[in-house]
Amino acid sequence: MRIRSVGMIATALAVALTAAACSGNDKSSTSSDKKAATDPKSLSASLTWWDTSDPKNEGPAFQELIKKFNAEYPNVKVDYQSVPFADAQNKFKTSAAAKSGAPDILRAEVAWVPELASLGYLYNLDGSELLKDESDFLATPMSSNKFGGKTYGVPQVTDSLALLYNKKMFAAAGITAAPKTWAEVKTAAATIKSKTGKQALFINSGGYFLLPFIYGEGGDVVDAAAKKITVNGPQAVAGVKIAQDLVKDGTAVKPPANDAYGNMMTLFKEQKVAMIINGPWEVNNIKSAPTFGGLENLGVAPVPGGSAKAGGPVGGHNYTIWSGMPQEKVPAAVAFVKFMSSPESQAFLAEKLGLLPTRTSAYDLPAVKNNATVAAFKPVLDSAVARPWIPEGGQFFGPMDKMAVEVLVQNKDPKASLDTVAKTYKSEVVKDYSN
Repeated sequence: MRIRSVGMIATALAVALTAAACSGNDKSSTSSDKKAATDPKSLSASLTWWDTSDPKNEGPAFQELIKKFNAEYPNVKVDYQSVPFADAQNKFKTSAAAKSGAPDILRAEVAWVPELASLGYLYNLDGSELLKDESDFLATPMSSNKFGGKTYGVPQVTDSLALLYNKKMFAAAGITAAPKTWAEVKTAAATIKSKTGKQALFINSGGYFLLPFIYGEGGDVVDAAAKKITVNGPQAVAGVKIAQDLVKDGTAVKPPANDAYGNMMTLFKEQKVAMIINGPWEVNNIKSAPTFGGLENLGVAPVPGGSAKAGGPVGGHNYTIWSGMPQEKVPAAVAFVKFMSSPESQAFLAEKLGLLPTRTSAYDLPAVKNNATVAAFKPVLDSAVARPWIPEGGQFFGPMDKMAVEVLVQNKDPKASLDTVAKTYKSEVVKDYSN
C-alpha cells in the first residue's frame, strides 16, 4: 500500500502546522489555508479520536484536554470515542483495511505502530510540524514510532513496570527500603506476613508482567537482530520459574483463574497485599481509592532484579494519524496531535494522572518537576528495557498470556509452556525467525 505523508500533502500550513516537504510547494495551497496557519479559529474540521486509555481513571483527563484544545481551535470538532484497549488494535486494522470506519487519530500502544506502519495504515510524519522538535522527545519512546527509516507517530506517554508498595505496611513490618532482588522480596514477604498477617505480593498472570523476571535472568522473547526466537531459552525459563516459585512457596498470592488483574488491584487498594508489579497508569486509580490512604502511602521502586539485571519493559502509547483520512482534514489532525503532545499537555496529564511525559522540556515544568510520583518513576524508566520494535511485536502477548496462566495459576512446567509459546511464534508470528 502506498504510504502517505503529512509533510507532502499539508505544506500549505508550513508556517505553523507543517514544514514544507522535499517535493516542493503543494498545488492545493489556498489563502484560507495560509490564514489557518496564523489564525487557529479559521481552521475547521471534524476529527474522530479513538482513546484506548482506561475510561474511568484516565479518560476524563483526556476529555479535559480536548476542551482546552477547543478553546484555541473552536471550529475543530473532536469526536472522542473510548475504545477498549483489548479490541482497538484489531478493530483499527479491520476498519483501515476496509477504508471505512477507522478513526482519524488513534492512541496506539507502542508495539502497534511498526505493524500498522508496515501495512500502510499510518501517515508518514517526516517533514511535518509534529517532528520539528523531535529531539525534545525522549529517545526510547520516540524509537517506537520508527519503521523502515520513517516516522509514523509521536509519543503520548511512556511507562514501565515498577514495584508498587504500601508504605504503611512496610513500616509496620519494620522494612525501611524496597527490595532490590527477588531473593530480598522473599525475605521481606516473610517479615510482612509474620508482623502484619497480610499477604506480601501479587504477580498478575499476564505475559507482560512476567517480562521483568525474564529480563532479570538476561532473557527476552526474541532476538530481533539475529532473527531468533528466545522465549523458551534457558534464561527465559529460569525467569518464569522464579515467578512460579514465588507463588508456590506463598511469597505471592496465587492469582485467580478469572480477572487476576482486577483482583490484584482490589487487594492492593484495600491494603490486603503489600506489593504489586504495575505501572503509572494505575496511579490515579490508587490515589482515588478511599481505602488506600492517598499517594503519600504509595511507594514506587524499580522492579527487583534477578541474576543478570533489573528492568521492566518499556511501554506507553503514541498518537498516530490514519493514512486513509481525507487530505483536507490533515491540518486539523496535525494541530490536534501537536496540542495533545505538547509539553504543557503532558504536564497536565502528569499532574492529573501521574502519567510520565515523553518530552524532555515537560520535566522542567512545575507540574512535573514538583510531582513526587513522577520523580519516583524516574529510576524505573532509567532501568527500563526497550522491546523489539518490529511489526510482529504487538502479537507476542496472546501466547504469553496463556503461558502465564498455565504457569502461575495451573502450576504447569515453565519450559513446556514456553516451548508452546515458541512454536506459536514460529508458526504464526515471526515465521522467518529461527528457534
